Parts: sequence; C-alpha cells; structure tokens
Amino acid sequence: MRKVKPVKLKNLTLDGKNIYVQSMLNVISTDIEGNVRQAKELERAGCEIIRVSIPDENALKLIPAIKNEISVPLVADIHFDYKLALASCERGIDKIRINPGNIGSDERVKAVADACRKRGIPIRIGVNSGSLEKEILAKYGSPTAEALCESAMKEIKALERFDFSDIVLSLKSTDVKRTIEAYRMISEMTDYPLHVGVTEAGTYKSGLIRSAIGIGSLIADGIGETIRVSLTDDPVKEVEAGYEILRALGKKRGVRIISCPTCGRTKIDLIGLAKKVEEALKNVDKDLTVAVMGCVVNGPGEAKEADIGLAGGDGCAVIFKKDEIIGKFPEDEVLPALLREIDRI
Repeated sequence: MRKVKPVKLKNLTLDGKNIYVQSMLNVISTDIEGNVRQAKELERAGCEIIRVSIPDENALKLIPAIKNEISVPLVADIHFDYKLALASCERGIDKIRINPGNIGSDERVKAVADACRKRGIPIRIGVNSGSLEKEILAKYGSPTAEALCESAMKEIKALERFDFSDIVLSLKSTDVKRTIEAYRMISEMTDYPLHVGVTEAGTYKSGLIRSAIGIGSLIADGIGETIRVSLTDDPVKEVEAGYEILRALGKKRGVRIISCPTCGRTKIDLIGLAKKVEEALKNVDKDLTVAVMGCVVNGPGEAKEADIGLAGGDGCAVIFKKDEIIGKFPEDEVLPALLREIDRI
C-alpha cells in the first residue's frame, strides 16, 4: 500500500485511508444564485469536495455565498492571477488549486504559500498535458508521462522552497494510457496525496468509459486519495459515476447492482426492471449486492453471492437471499416486494 503524507482539508484527511469524490461547478461565475443552487445539489448527491472557478475579482463573491450553504470543502480554481488566490484565502476558501508555474515570480508563489500556511489551507498543484512548460515540452517532444512528472516535481519544489508542504497533486492527460502511466510513475516519486482523473474525458458515454478505465486502474493499484470523473454534462452525473467506480472496486459503501444482459430465455421486462431497481436504490446507504437476473439459470445460481436479488420466470419472478428462494411474485409486484426485503436488511 502506498504511504501517503496526511493533508487536512477542512473536515477531511487525505491520507490514503479513504477516497473522496470531487466535482466542479459549471455555472457561469457571474450567476451567484445558480452556483449556490448547483453546489447544494452536488452536496445532496454525495459530492465530498466541490471546486469553483475564480476567473476574476467579481467571482470572489461566490466563496462566502457558497460556503454559507454547504458543509463540504470548497476549492478555488485559480489560473495566472496570484492575487485571486490571496483574496480567496481571505474569504475563507478551504483549498486552492493552482499551477505555481503560471502565477509568476517566486515572490508571488511565496505570497500564496505564506497565505495558505497561515490559514491551514492546502494547495493542489494541477499539472495538465495541455499546459506544460515550454521547456519541458521541448525536452520531451510531447506531453509524455515523464514530462508530466518532471513538471509536477518542479512545481512541488517551488512550494517546498517556501516551507509549504500541505500539497495535493494531480497529473491529468486526455490520453487514458498516459494518465495511468504518469500517476503510477509519480506515486513512486512522492508521498503527497494524489487527485486522480482523466482530463477532458468527454461526454457522458465516452467520458464515463474513459474515466472508469483510467481512474479504476489507478484505484485498483492503490493510487488516489480523491477522484473526479470529468464529464461534459451535469456535474451530479460526475458524482454518481465516481461512486459507481469506487463501489465496483469495494472502496465505497452503497448498493452494487449486478444484472444479466438477458437472452431468449427471459420472459419478463428485465431491462426495464433493472433500471427501476437501480433508480430506487441509488441513494440507499447499505453495503449490499443486489442481483437482477432474467431466469433461473442466472439466478439464484450464478448470482448466489449477491445478498439479495430476483430472477425472472414466465411473467413472474422469485426473490432470493444468497441461494435461498424466499418468495414468488407476479412481474408487477416483484419490485415492491424486493424493496421491502431490502428495507428489512
């Protein structure tokens, strides 16, 4: 297991013992009410860390407005203007996301480091394949994993020079294989907590697949303290996807649904039923595996490791716990019966 230097983020500790799901607000920064509303929606969806873009001085108003309405940590995304980082600290931000290389001189980096140290605010260094330093890009010829790691270590040293070590690190690429390679490499070079994700992953379908491969591979390796599934969509979907990835790897509590793809033996609307089961259980905080199977071949036989499930028959279905059948119901009654049984667990 990778040894991680603990970094405090408000009420969370990034130390390798837990993995936290993060997302980012995508409402235009001038719409304070809209940002507050979306932040509350994200928190209700289970988002554990929320990031907000601070592109100018007017956007600083977002920080107190959002913090007054949520309890999870709020991160300010800062580019180029170090004064916005300082002002964000003054307004009570919980974490700063910067790239020290694009905010100017050592004096400016020191000013940000001093302000964050004084208030116990961690800094995430965000290295992206699209924003590497010109000299590093020229050295490697392209944004290789080695180039991303060299840039990250350079930025770490920029903060460490000013006695700042509450650092979180990310090295994101649009290329999934390069992302995996870079994180594996950096995990052996530093013990700072890592924020994991595939940047600009795409729309819901393609972005979810690419993120599941990239994030899932790294989490399975024991790499990553926070994650973000970057989607061109409603950020609530990012949170839902993040939890699905972590549950699939046994890293988060919650209901895991397994279901068969159906075949010619299926005599009930299993696809529709599976979707209804998924929707009904999406916010249930129980550590359960629930099976939705099309026939007795798949369940309870093949699904006997599930805690509870259903298996279709001819216009009906049975409910089983482990490999024991506990009842038979008409197709239109099986979902309520299944939910009743889950309530009793």
